[in-house]
Amino acid sequence: MNKPPGFIKNYGFSIVLVLSILAGSCLGVVLKENARILKPFGDIFLNLLFTIVVPLVFFSISSAVAGMTTGQRLKAIMVWMLIVFSCTGAIASLFMVLVVRLFPPALGTSIHLPTVVPSSQPSVLEQIVKAVSVTDFAELMSKKNMLALIVFSVFVGLAASASGPKARAFRDFLAAGHEVMGKVVSYVMFYAPIGLGAYFAYLVGTLGSQLVGSYMRVMVLYYPTALIYFGVGFSFYSWLSAGVEGVKKFWSSIIPAALTAWATGSSVATIPTNLAAAKRIGIPEDIREVIIPVGATIHMEGSCLAAIVKIAFLFGLMGMNFSGTGTLCSAVGIALLCGVVMSGIPSGGFLGEMLIVTLYGFPIEALPIISMIGTLVDPPATMVNATGDTVAGMLVARKLDGPGWDKGDIPDGG
Repeated sequence: MNKPPGFIKNYGFSIVLVLSILAGSCLGVVLKENARILKPFGDIFLNLLFTIVVPLVFFSISSAVAGMTTGQRLKAIMVWMLIVFSCTGAIASLFMVLVVRLFPPALGTSIHLPTVVPSSQPSVLEQIVKAVSVTDFAELMSKKNMLALIVFSVFVGLAASASGPKARAFRDFLAAGHEVMGKVVSYVMFYAPIGLGAYFAYLVGTLGSQLVGSYMRVMVLYYPTALIYFGVGFSFYSWLSAGVEGVKKFWSSIIPAALTAWATGSSVATIPTNLAAAKRIGIPEDIREVIIPVGATIHMEGSCLAAIVKIAFLFGLMGMNFSGTGTLCSAVGIALLCGVVMSGIPSGGFLGEMLIVTLYGFPIEALPIISMIGTLVDPPATMVNATGDTVAGMLVARKLDGPGWDKGDIPDGG
């Protein structure tokens, strides 16, 4: 009797968003070009999101880094955790790059949005310098310099953490800022059904209903890909950590956590069942108690898969070629960033989508287009996000405690 209320509680808002977008799309079909009158209502929502993105990124990243603690064993766990998170996220992204190259998600669909084409193409080194740094502090306050803001936020967090007791008040300020900005996002999201509904009425009315077919293609592409990665990829990782026995232990323990993640749409809500699964598998307590809670906010392989789909989808819609080493490597890098910046923020998927739009210089109209993709693929993405934390714990345990990590008698460390 408790299942339906729990489902509605965790997926209710997503359902409302989908219904509002469908209603807006139907209204666009009816109104056609006249749907332009609704565009200002959507612009309000987009402008609110883009206005808060800079302080949101700064406080979320700097507070997370500043809150990290140290200790010999804990430091080793954290280092290898970040290595494993980065490697598995990159592998997931590369896997999806291969899939979208074989099966383009926007095949046969083309729309015309305003674009800004640079007059000259800077060198690779110039692009890197421009991406990660700015010439003046004030330039960090622009969403156009998102990557530079992320780098600055990491440095601020590291400095706050290294400053010890004297910086306690500043670390509290960063944590409070993170909470406040998260609350601001939740307030803005109350307007999301109206804003997205209005914007989709405008998009469908002016750009055509072909977007609906494209979304179906994305779902048909993403769901099997995520399930294959879940089954094959995680089996491979668990085999690397403890051989055939590791595969058996993983699959005999992880199903409850996987179903919880799919049903709730929340990696955080899956933490208790993930911890129970990790304990049954035999992951040492200090490793599982660090990696699974932290991973619930910054380890998102399913979101990396989704980010590549969103990028390839926009490239296809704009008639741009999603190929070339530079383009594909930048897509993987942005997918990894999306998996980090969405950490624990209410409706943080929009933040990752804004990152995609701003870093690639897509027009603002692209944001609501890919936001729908995030909503549609959320169940399998969350399942991969959450259960990936457990298999990551197995890999870290293998590295720190050797082949016998799952046999017990592992020292707690100091």
